[in-house]
Amino acid sequence: MSNGNSPEDERPFEDVSEEARPSIGRALQQARIAAGLTVDDVSTATRVRLPIVHAIEADDFAPCGGDVYARGHIRTLARAVSLDPVPLLEQYDDDHGGRPAPTPAAPMFEAERIRPERRGPNWTAAMVAAIVVVIGFVGFTLVKGEDDGSTSQVADGATPSAGKTTSPTPTDTKPVDPKPEPSDSAIAAAPQDKVTVQVSATDGRSWISAKDHNGRLLFDGLLKQGQSKTFQDNSKIRLVLGDAGAIQLYVNGKKINDDFRPGAVERLTYTKGDPVVG
Repeated sequence: MSNGNSPEDERPFEDVSEEARPSIGRALQQARIAAGLTVDDVSTATRVRLPIVHAIEADDFAPCGGDVYARGHIRTLARAVSLDPVPLLEQYDDDHGGRPAPTPAAPMFEAERIRPERRGPNWTAAMVAAIVVVIGFVGFTLVKGEDDGSTSQVADGATPSAGKTTSPTPTDTKPVDPKPEPSDSAIAAAPQDKVTVQVSATDGRSWISAKDHNGRLLFDGLLKQGQSKTFQDNSKIRLVLGDAGAIQLYVNGKKINDDFRPGAVERLTYTKGDPVVG
């Protein structure tokens, strides 16, 4: 096994027969060496961990964590070394019992439909309404004081003139800014009687799997960079993240700041209340 420092130091596997089709790992290794890349170069460019790259080039797919992740790593590595991934994926399917079954459409649609059904409180509208009420009350008090012939107390130390009341100038009352700075909880507001998990691929792409408390599959597939998925259940959401370092989580309206490593596979469980990693 190469230490990933020099492509010239690596030697391809011995070819038993010229007519024999090369293995997936051998094809990837030969294409990498032909491109003048080391294992470290490929790992850095694809964000696939170094041990997994070594294992795949040795035709050992167990460290990938399943067929879905193995197929994704093969596709990513093939593209990094300018190799067509389609024949390699077909060869992998032939050797491992065929292509995985597609994700059912109904659970995916249901997971996508959850987010608009539940909306958090509109704090901006509530703040604006409160300010309007306060300003209206102040104006009503000033008008009532003028009708009664009483002297109004003016802000900023101004003295009313004799025989008439003084109305406030435009600088007397300064309304509060009705747009407070948004917080993490306001951005991802969620109902307290359910567990709500938002998964966003902010730093890359990752395969994710989500199940509810009954083990029913909500989603199993690739989340591209910039895409988000929201899942909701009455008591529990179970997640598997293929590349946790590329994912940002909001759980029950709170941002999760766990230091996930790039390329790390994480299995997480979240429930109602404060986020708890399972």
